[in-house]
Amino acid sequence: MTTTKWMLGALAAFAMTPGLAQAQTKLTWAHVYEVTEPFHTESVWAAEEIKKRTEGRYEITVYPASQLGKEADLNQGLTLGTADIIISGSSFASREYPPIGVTYYPYIFRSPDHLLAYTRSDVFKTLAAGYEEASGHHIAAVTYYGTRQTTANKPIKTCADLAGVKMRVPDVPAYLAMPRACGANTAPIAFAEVYLALQNGTVEAQENPLTTIEAKKFYEVQKYIALTGHIVDHLNTVVSQTRWASLSDADKQIFSDVMLEAAARATKIVEEREAALVQTFRDRGVDVAEVDKADFEKTVREKAPLETYGYRQADYDAIRAVQ
Repeated sequence: MTTTKWMLGALAAFAMTPGLAQAQTKLTWAHVYEVTEPFHTESVWAAEEIKKRTEGRYEITVYPASQLGKEADLNQGLTLGTADIIISGSSFASREYPPIGVTYYPYIFRSPDHLLAYTRSDVFKTLAAGYEEASGHHIAAVTYYGTRQTTANKPIKTCADLAGVKMRVPDVPAYLAMPRACGANTAPIAFAEVYLALQNGTVEAQENPLTTIEAKKFYEVQKYIALTGHIVDHLNTVVSQTRWASLSDADKQIFSDVMLEAAARATKIVEEREAALVQTFRDRGVDVAEVDKADFEKTVREKAPLETYGYRQADYDAIRAVQ
């Protein structure tokens, strides 16, 4: 066999070898959640599923637990090119496009089902498009994070019961709305320090989803859980402008389909965990009680109107109307 024929034969064999005919694209997917949480496990599932459905053309590595930085760093990484995909809250998206932050306004969502119905609505498409126009980045899916409840060292039944209570709340405007409307003295203590702050009395209350209260063992130092349900919290799966623009229409559809499926899977896990935790806490001797939500909602609307946060009444009304 001549050298020329050997080279032609080798090239033909190379071209017919599966996976070698086209280059593989490596992507980075980052978030701040632990490896045991569904926001990570279902992201890993999505990465493998995208690889499978694109016949190996995309290799996605998922970096959990702030390995690539805190949430602010990850959002910046979308623009800097250090992250292709992130999971992040709407509070960060609202820094680029304030109207989308209305989804954190207390009592805007009636339930997780209402949140999910919103993600299929025209108002979601409008807000997501506004964010994409402002930032360049694309929101591909929304995952239910949990409904935020209140723990305290005394029973909380009405909004007035929080008056004067020292309460740890994340330093995010919409998160502060309910506690401040009710007269609580809020303190933005670092999340890692909350348990100790509750234990030593630096603060007397805090608010987080039941799954977080369980994971961080806040129930050990707070014997009352008030089911205030003030924020139906959620996370966005965001694809960077550069990466989204590089995808073909067919690949965009695959990415969207898989990310929506992953969000639905994670949402189901969170809902199931939450449903079981009420009884789990009661079995541990924690007082878990319903509150007068109408009283809370009325007070928030009167003392912390959404317009003061830069949100639009029309968006609020449209979301509330979603069935």
